[in-house]
Amino acid sequence: MWLELLTIVLQDDVGSLQVKTRCGWVDAPPIAGSFVCNIGDMLDRMTGGVYRSTPHRVAINRSGRDRLSFPLFFDPNFFSRLQQIEGLAGAPLLDDSAERWDRANVHAFNGRYGDYLLGKVGKVFPELGARVL
Repeated sequence: MWLELLTIVLQDDVGSLQVKTRCGWVDAPPIAGSFVCNIGDMLDRMTGGVYRSTPHRVAINRSGRDRLSFPLFFDPNFFSRLQQIEGLAGAPLLDDSAERWDRANVHAFNGRYGDYLLGKVGKVFPELGARVL
């Protein structure tokens, strides 16, 4: 899931990040001493699609070595209502919901970030979503 504004991950030399492109899933080879920045749904929404959230996942570790990941998640306040940034000319808003695992249209969402977060988590962990909601 990529809900937040931004995720920053310090890479190790084992790697395992995959990014979904129009051609399918591709490996993102690790670059020594670099960080990976994943754009989340809320940054996509706030920029009107100028910065797009990209589906990504962690592949199975077949290296035979331990893999370490140290992500920093930058999320909005749970009670924030996220709007497009005023004065920012966004990209044409395409409804990409058919391509998304959750079938959501992030640009059509209207509500608090916490509602979006709980709805998305509830799709992955229905029992947890039911308890919190």
